[in-house]
Amino acid sequence: MNKSTMRDIDERTNLTANSMFELLLFRLGEAPGTDRRELFGINVFKVREILVMPEITAMVNSPPSVMGVANIRGQMITVINLPQIVGTNPTKGLGILLVTEFARTTQAFAVEEVNEIVRLEWKNVLSAEGRGGGLVTSIARLDGNAENTRLAQVLDVEQILRDVFPEQQASEAEVSDKLHLPHGTVILAADDSAVARMMIEQGLKSMDVPFIMTKTGQEAWDRLKAMAAEAEAQGKTIRDKVALVLTDLEMPEMDGFTLTRNIKQDARFSGLPVVIHSSLTGATNEDHVRKVGADGYVAKFVAEELAQAIRKVLSR
Repeated sequence: MNKSTMRDIDERTNLTANSMFELLLFRLGEAPGTDRRELFGINVFKVREILVMPEITAMVNSPPSVMGVANIRGQMITVINLPQIVGTNPTKGLGILLVTEFARTTQAFAVEEVNEIVRLEWKNVLSAEGRGGGLVTSIARLDGNAENTRLAQVLDVEQILRDVFPEQQASEAEVSDKLHLPHGTVILAADDSAVARMMIEQGLKSMDVPFIMTKTGQEAWDRLKAMAAEAEAQGKTIRDKVALVLTDLEMPEMDGFTLTRNIKQDARFSGLPVVIHSSLTGATNEDHVRKVGADGYVAKFVAEELAQAIRKVLSR
């Protein structure tokens, strides 16, 4: 492992130990019917590099939001017109390319401009669910609790990629073998992306597994504590009710690293396995997942691999 990778892991360990992360802020042009240029954000650890817009080769019959492909360091990478998907008007043009690594794929997003990187606490990131933003998972308060805080919309890249390339997602939610949990137990799952929750639910249903689905780490943590209290009142332990916790990493209010650490440091949940299911892929993340005490790690989205990871952890 090279020094920069070690530095990445140490840096991320320090950030997540304090329930923090870094958000890359960018703009996509004017919102419809206004001259406002809203801020958008993406987790820095999903961004491989930021480039001045290279030459793009248009592809025949590509989806309308795909601009074509760019040859970046010898790799052919699909370029997606992000303002077109979001519905904004980039009056300054599309000058910047964000190359991202996401759920086993590399793709690039064309944006109008990149602003800055901010360091945030997860508690200052609020769920966007129910606020009418279908392509937004959460809203980040960039200046914390300040009354006039700037807001940034954190895009649901899982939903965007599914919308652009629906055929790539179609066959990955089925498993061949059923999974048997200890009698009376469920899997407690947490993910902030609606499309991710749908795919997890499809996968768990095809495994014939009972589950409880939550939308944030905080919601999962609250549910787990309530179930532990219920178990104690019945003279049981949490292991009689929950077989395993399955969690995403990036979630508003409480991220998956903090959820995992809370579970592993609480005597009530001794021995309760945690599997992290994330679109943040790569060796750096897997090392980091081990450092926070998770029992397993699986990249999104192949239900068969999720089933294997759950089986492996439960068989211990």
